[in-house]
Parts: sequence; C-alpha cells; structure tokens
Amino acid sequence: MLKFDFEVNRGEFALAAKLQLPNQGVTALFGRSGSGKTTLLRCIAGLEKVPKGYLEFNGEVWQNTNTFLAVHQRPLGYVFQEASLFPHLKVAANLLYGFKRLSKEQKKLQPDEVINLLGIEALLQRYPDELSGGQRQRVAIGRALLTSPKLLLMDEPMASLDATSKAEILPFLEKLRDQLRIPIIYVSHAIEEVTRLADHLVLLDAGKVVAEGEIQNILTDPNLPFIQTETASTVLKAKVKQPLTPDGLTELTLGQQPMFISQAGLEQGQETRVRVMASDVVLALTPPQDTSLLNCLTAWVLDIQPDPNPNQALVRLEVGNQRLLARISKRSLEKLALEERQLIYALIKGVALN
Repeated sequence: MLKFDFEVNRGEFALAAKLQLPNQGVTALFGRSGSGKTTLLRCIAGLEKVPKGYLEFNGEVWQNTNTFLAVHQRPLGYVFQEASLFPHLKVAANLLYGFKRLSKEQKKLQPDEVINLLGIEALLQRYPDELSGGQRQRVAIGRALLTSPKLLLMDEPMASLDATSKAEILPFLEKLRDQLRIPIIYVSHAIEEVTRLADHLVLLDAGKVVAEGEIQNILTDPNLPFIQTETASTVLKAKVKQPLTPDGLTELTLGQQPMFISQAGLEQGQETRVRVMASDVVLALTPPQDTSLLNCLTAWVLDIQPDPNPNQALVRLEVGNQRLLARISKRSLEKLALEERQLIYALIKGVALN
C-alpha cells in the first residue's frame, strides 16, 4: 500500500493530495496539463521536499515530520518523458549504469531478464542517437528496472513519441505490467494509454483529487466527465481462449460469454483487457440472425444517462459483473423502449476491438 498526504502551495498553483493506492498493478494519475500529475509524482519520488508531507510504502515511512529519504534512498525507478540516456555510452552500458552500483543482495532483476522482456537484444551495441524514440524509451525503462525498484514511476513516457513509436512501446508496457509484480504509478493525459494500461485511476484537476478507484468504475461513473466525451468508453477484462483462430481472430471469454477481437500476439489462458468505445456498441432486444457482427453479449440495462448531444443517450449496461457503455440515438432509445433492469443484447464489431 502506498499512502501519502501532500500539500504544495506555489501561489498560482496548489496541490492537495491525500490517498491510499494499491501496491500492485498500474495506477494512472490522469488529468489535463497543469492538473498536478507530475508535481504529485515528484513528491512521491522525493524530488519535491514538501514541508509536513507524509509518505509510506508497504509499511516503510519515506517521509514524515522527522524523516525524509532522499531520492537515491528510495527503492524506486523513475522514467521521464525524455529517455535522457547517456549519449557517450552504448545501450548495454546505459542499462548497466545503475545495476553495477547495487549490491548482490539488491539485484532482484537480471540484465538478460530485462533485455528479453523489452525486446532490446539487437540494440545493445548501438549508441542512443542510433535509436528510434520508442527504442530509446524502452532502454530508459530497462535502465530503471535494473535498479531493482520496489516502485516504478513513469512520467508521460510516451508524450514525446509519434504514433508509430507509441504503437511500438505499448505492448512492452503491457508485458511489464503483466509479468513483473512491481507497482507502477503512470502519469498521462492520454485516455487511450490509460484505458490500455491502468488498473486504478486517480483523476486530478487544478491540484485536487476529483476521483480515484478501479478504472472501469471511474470510466462509467455518471458523475465524472468521462462518459460525457466523444471518446466515452470502458474496459472489459477477459481471458484468452484461442490466441489465433483459423480466420485470424483471437477468441476470448468474458465470464461464460465468447468474444472475438482482432488483436494478435496473445497467449492461451492470458488475462487481457479490451477497450470498447460506447459508439461501437449496438443494442438489440433479441439475438440477431444473419449479421456480420461477431460479438453478442447478454447484458442488463443499469440506467440511461443524458448525452452532450441532445439527440443521443448513453446506456449503462452490466455484463456479468462488469460495465459497458452504449451510445445510441434518442429515436433508437424510444423504439426499443429501454428500462432499467431490462435484458438486452450488446452487439460489437470484432474489427472495432484490439
């Protein structure tokens, strides 16, 4: 468990954050620019010395009125927006820079393990200026991991990357989340990154914590702004049943219900998550016949919420113990005569999911 209580006052900006965060998975600090995400991350790292601040990690006090562990005394890794590799050192030497300074007992992760995890075997003899943006950031993550941190902090690690580099690095971040049991605090203002990576979400605005909790609950909360955007979506957790069907799809199970997506590279039995846009969900009163739609999920209507577009509505659904959003027209809402606790069928294109 990560517990902290910080108050920062800079006149034009103030941060007040008191939270208890899980010590597993990825917790995203999310909000628009200037909301206080990076400041909070710097407080956790010890880069900001906050008077009367408090920080405890897994029962160990890092900061209180009598104690302040400096950055190098805190067992954490920090990945910045820019990779900041040593330009005169090859990738191998960059990776081992912090590793060589650890005692044998401190070395919980070994170079080969990290190199394989991040897929950087072919880069070891290159200099940083010979790497793409995504490659540099993978090396920076590897360097941070080889300090054997108990906590990993990532400050918008993909903010400076182009779309191609982001697509390259996201699968490696997912592997990091799934294969290493190191809690990660991940700063971002990109909802696409957050929905793909985060288990827990903290929403910040103007230096204050607006909401925090399990990501699916936050994304579908009618009192929060996420469902009122054009990109309203949720995340469904599923398990891989068949990694690659003969027609190139991946079959998942969502509880007892089958689901097909176009994402490759998953393994049988692996737990995964699927981001579903509210605009990609079609509702039906009966299971459809003779249709190209592959995914037909049995659901219950939780409630109906207003949409920023007065001609549309947002329907919140329960699929098993998970939540799904559907954005439909007012005309469709009236035609279906939807009511709370009504049985409904949610239809989703397989090609819309990855």
